[in-house]
Amino acid sequence: MALLVNTRLLLRKVKNARSLMPKRHRMKEKWAATLPKFPPTSLALQHFDATYSVQLGQLWPSVRIALLSERKYGALLNTFSHDAVLEDLQAKGCRDFITDTDTEALPCLDPESVVGVEGESNDVPVKKSNADRHLKISPKIKCLVFPRGDITRFKPARPDTQRLLGYYLLDAASVLPCLALDIQEGHIVLDLCAAPGGKAVALLQTQAIGFLCLNDTSVSRTLRLKKVLHSYIPKELLTSKNLRITSSDGTKWGEIENNTFDRVLVDVPCTTDRHSVMEDDNNIFSKNRIGERRRLPQLQLELLLAGIEAACPGGEIMYSTCTLSHIQNQSVVEQAIHLAQENHGIILEVVDLRPLTHMFRKTFHFAPNLHLGEMVIPHLGANFGPIYMCKLRRLT
Repeated sequence: MALLVNTRLLLRKVKNARSLMPKRHRMKEKWAATLPKFPPTSLALQHFDATYSVQLGQLWPSVRIALLSERKYGALLNTFSHDAVLEDLQAKGCRDFITDTDTEALPCLDPESVVGVEGESNDVPVKKSNADRHLKISPKIKCLVFPRGDITRFKPARPDTQRLLGYYLLDAASVLPCLALDIQEGHIVLDLCAAPGGKAVALLQTQAIGFLCLNDTSVSRTLRLKKVLHSYIPKELLTSKNLRITSSDGTKWGEIENNTFDRVLVDVPCTTDRHSVMEDDNNIFSKNRIGERRRLPQLQLELLLAGIEAACPGGEIMYSTCTLSHIQNQSVVEQAIHLAQENHGIILEVVDLRPLTHMFRKTFHFAPNLHLGEMVIPHLGANFGPIYMCKLRRLT
């Protein structure tokens, strides 16, 4: 009996110990009566298990583990900064994946799959271009990564004497669409969904753009984009002579400026698979965003069609996402090619990106046998992505 009384007294003291704890160390109890039974991350993972296990087959278990593991980053070097960042990062074991490419000769490609053929998927004819074995990569874009299997974190970049940061941290695979866009001297370029600004910073590193138009529908995201640009790009290059930043509805861009741009980047909103399985905040699988998620493929299609209209004949359009979803990737491209011809009389061809995947296979893990575009898939040894990209060229 005495033991029971002593135990009750001890429990009472533990229960009241919070009042003895300094206020700065106390943690406020959650106000909500209950936690959500199924948080957005769990809903996302359930959805991906059902969808990607069919789409990716035997690849899905390893991709799933990588998605749920810590991602790798790359440091996009800011060539406008005066700090000796490159030497410092190389001394820590980093390498520039853009210059450290696979020099082995590209295997002979099946001519029937790339030379002016009409491939078909879901009854939508797709014309494919010849494979460009001599892909031009801007020598001024540099992105450093740690070796395969090394998940060392980069330290935050510091400003130089001009208050410009030395590098921009991002998923290194997201630089690939910018490289594949093949910016040439004097090109007029449109980034239709530009915020938060990583790809815009990468494009400006080429120092070849004649005029760059950056757009994002969200005003708050556009403000963030401006802040990023001022942290990386000299003020004299951010004048109205070189750059324009807008917050227009991207789906209407074909009505604003059509047949204008040499290069168009359409990096559309998507389910952002890695964020969806890792973070509950701002998660598109939240129950109050079901309608928004279901409308994504239609929004993506409208944005891509607007980008196609904005490009000039002979111009090139890069469509990219950060999802594994076939519905948001290949299906959107197929529909856009069909509708561009049917509704606007625009004939497109798909540019073969296999030379790009061959060059960078030492750094990234690419999905095999996609009938349209290329995709970096997460892998524990090289935990970048997912990044999907498909390049289109306007023939008319």
